[in-house]
Amino acid sequence: MNLEQKYIVVVGLGLSGAAAARFLKKRGARVIGTDRIPADDLGPELLQLQAMGISLELGGHRTESFKHADLVVLSPGVSHTIEPVALARERGIPIMGEIELASRFIRQPVVAVTGTNGKTTTTELLGDMLTRSGFEVFVGGNIGNPLIGYADGPQKADIIVAEISSFQLDTIAEFRPHIGVLLNITADHLDRYPSFEAYAASKVRLFENQQENDVAVLNGSDPVVRSLTGDLKSRKLVYPNPESREEGALLGREHITMRTERPTGPGTNNRNPISQIQNQSTLDLSGIKLVGRHNLENACAAGLAAMTAGAGMQAIQQTLNTFQGSAHRLEFVDQIDHIDFYNDSKATNVDAVLRAVECFEPPLILIMGGLDKGGDFSTLSDAVTRRVKNLIVMGPAAALIQTALENTVPITPATSMPDAVRQAYQAGSAGNVVLLSPGCASFDMYKNYAQRGDDFKQSVAGLKRERST
Repeated sequence: MNLEQKYIVVVGLGLSGAAAARFLKKRGARVIGTDRIPADDLGPELLQLQAMGISLELGGHRTESFKHADLVVLSPGVSHTIEPVALARERGIPIMGEIELASRFIRQPVVAVTGTNGKTTTTELLGDMLTRSGFEVFVGGNIGNPLIGYADGPQKADIIVAEISSFQLDTIAEFRPHIGVLLNITADHLDRYPSFEAYAASKVRLFENQQENDVAVLNGSDPVVRSLTGDLKSRKLVYPNPESREEGALLGREHITMRTERPTGPGTNNRNPISQIQNQSTLDLSGIKLVGRHNLENACAAGLAAMTAGAGMQAIQQTLNTFQGSAHRLEFVDQIDHIDFYNDSKATNVDAVLRAVECFEPPLILIMGGLDKGGDFSTLSDAVTRRVKNLIVMGPAAALIQTALENTVPITPATSMPDAVRQAYQAGSAGNVVLLSPGCASFDMYKNYAQRGDDFKQSVAGLKRERST
């Protein structure tokens, strides 16, 4: 892909957009970066772009800048339906996301993970399993490090493990992961997609360029995943309950049993596969530290993908025995007066809240709220009634949540995170769990879910200091 002297517009200058702009400039492109961020909020990273000779248009997207572009590179946080992008598409100008751009320059095989929930946990599990097997692994994508940043470096990894969002899949054209993992599809981002069907179709695009020698790891217990992946070209590995003629992983109470018809493991361009997979292999779950059945399913998915990529059974078992989980995902924070506090700030949709609530014995004190994404909070009614003692709501979605769940348990509003934590503590008693699982985006009060989770942890720490004085 020749970029020399191409006129390229990069839309959205967050982490991946800024990385894409740098990558393009280094390869001789004439780059304009555009973002709705006001010029007064110009941070050090954007100043660095200016210093490289990249033109910046801030405070909005100028339609005129798109009209004569050779290429538009779209950041995942920017909708591909905004007017300047739609105009560029009408004029026949290629629209490409950062993932697609990076894939044109990456030489190593890619293992890509998508799904509504569990992406980060599964991606990190996979990366650890492969690293313990002796591979040099780059873990990135929608988690931490953009793929374009790896493409811009020396590319020393053997395998790429990438978390991929639906927004990133919206703008692919040739992106083809050798192994694709689809964890689940439930309602999310309905503030951005016209329908659930459109969102689901975006997720399944992960497999659209795969061929017969590629692999699809699929959650067969998810009816939406089943219905949309029947005609894939790639080899299917199914979990957690593969049918009798399906290859995959069978999740039992104490073990995961891997069933494969033939040894797998593509290896990489410069080394042989080291997997010792037989027709049936077993993983012990007695030492696993992750909480909840959904995380056992994530372990199935990660194990299947890791073995297919060449990981050894012993390394996979070691990861299951030691992996502590991701920050802000069912993260134990502290205990105050025998009340446990858990941070699940990464639960930004209704299904994630349901999975979190089901992980704990009742009664729970649940904290929800933030910026609504179009989810149906009423689907939580049964779980809240059975498992929750008190519900505390905050942010713009508070009234929606209260209306949807008004006939379940006592519901009280909170004005801030410290207020929510204090109310939860006062409603609790010894042996209870206080769970922050918002079911909403964080952008009403915070930069991202991590900042929200950190505020929760700081609020718990502040309350504990008060109680100890």
